[in-house]
Amino acid sequence: MLLKIIDFSIKNKLIIILFTLSVVAFGIYSVLNIPVGAVPDITNNQVQVITTSGNLSTQEIEQFITAPVEMEMAKARLFWVR
Repeated sequence: MLLKIIDFSIKNKLIIILFTLSVVAFGIYSVLNIPVGAVPDITNNQVQVITTSGNLSTQEIEQFITAPVEMEMAKARLFWVR
């Protein structure tokens, strides 16, 4: 099978050259017309906040430390997105 393809290619050089040029032309056309996003989508970013304290209970850590930090980070994200 491979020998038949090689024989055909040698006997029909013009057809092979035209086919190769058409594939190259289509490739160049495709590269120039495919839209590429220059800026990645950052809408679904997540940050994990881990807080610890030796003196507070779990609920107090959530109320007094974690929640305010998360709120400030959410405000900062809205500021930078604009």
